[in-house]
Amino acid sequence: MANLNETPSSERVHICFFGKRNVGKSSVVNRVAGQDLSIVSDVKGTTTDPVYKSMEILPIGPVEIIDTPGIDDEGELGELRVSKTLKVLHKTDVAILVVDINEGIKEADTELIKEFKKMDIKYIVVYNKMDIYKGNMELKENEIAVSALQNKNIDALIEKISKLKISGFDNVKLVGDYVKKDDIIVLVMPQDGSAPKGRIILPQVEMIRDLLDNHCITISVQTEELKQAIDSLNKKPAFVITDSQVFKEVDSILDKDINLTSFSILLAKYKGLLDSAVRGVVHVNDIKKGDKVLIAEGCTHHRQCEDIGTVKIPALLKKKLGFDVDFDTASGHNMPDDIEKYKMIIHCGGCMLNEREVKYRVNTAGEKNIPITNYGILIAYLQGILKRSLFLFEDLQKLID
Repeated sequence: MANLNETPSSERVHICFFGKRNVGKSSVVNRVAGQDLSIVSDVKGTTTDPVYKSMEILPIGPVEIIDTPGIDDEGELGELRVSKTLKVLHKTDVAILVVDINEGIKEADTELIKEFKKMDIKYIVVYNKMDIYKGNMELKENEIAVSALQNKNIDALIEKISKLKISGFDNVKLVGDYVKKDDIIVLVMPQDGSAPKGRIILPQVEMIRDLLDNHCITISVQTEELKQAIDSLNKKPAFVITDSQVFKEVDSILDKDINLTSFSILLAKYKGLLDSAVRGVVHVNDIKKGDKVLIAEGCTHHRQCEDIGTVKIPALLKKKLGFDVDFDTASGHNMPDDIEKYKMIIHCGGCMLNEREVKYRVNTAGEKNIPITNYGILIAYLQGILKRSLFLFEDLQKLID
């Protein structure tokens, strides 16, 4: 089981709590979390924004608990809160719908259940306030009655959650499916001005851990030391994994019989983006002057002078197309609702987003016939390296001809 301190939010089971105002939703959240995560009050609408908490709940393991505003909030501000609540659905692995047992299922609850089913989200209906309920109720398999006030049946609720078969949490590996014991894997990890001081970025950390778990011989170098590292080996590496920003340099250093791929390509496969990203990247040739392109990132960070999303990719596209492209940028969990205005979406690797949210973005783009790709795949394509870097995925190589 993963340790709490080792598991990023994107790799946690996202358990999201929904419900009308004053049904005791936040009280149930606090009981499940075993701590005062959310403010509890008799005043309607106490929870005004989604509240996030990373923690570990046994026997589930590392989870992200999310408490949301009431789905029946009123007024202009209330509508904004409800909108934020509905957006949380895009990252929800398990939905907990809290209902006042004395009121039963209301229209707002029914509409939310329809959304759970439409989005194929596992859900449990939790009837709260059983301590003051006088009637009899026949509960379905995915329903349970609890009392947050008296802490009744909370353990049974946690057990019910833990028994759900949650898609995407069956030990999917970044690279483990493509390596075997004693394979030599070389990682090219430039530590330039855009790299965080004193630490390694998340995809690189996860890749190293996956390779270690699979008993590979892992060598990490910067671009300048790559040739020396390759020359020092007594056998050819199984393959080299590079940071996308130095794709061209690494390609020129390596002999053509050495397999090459990137962190970005393997991460795209892991997150469910790779097929769409490869199919989408060829549409960069369709961009015309005046078209708008969206640069979408899953995290928020201070932008460096050589930022990949706002500096390096625009420069590469200008070189390819011969004109400046009109870019918009979206960061964090806020994707524009009106993506129809974009000719193309260029996404980051998505390391800070869970698989469900990445797939939601891919599917939304697909429904609106907007090509989507990611940073690393676009860079490899523009530099003529993509077909080589897809050596693990021969079916996708055919799309680049």
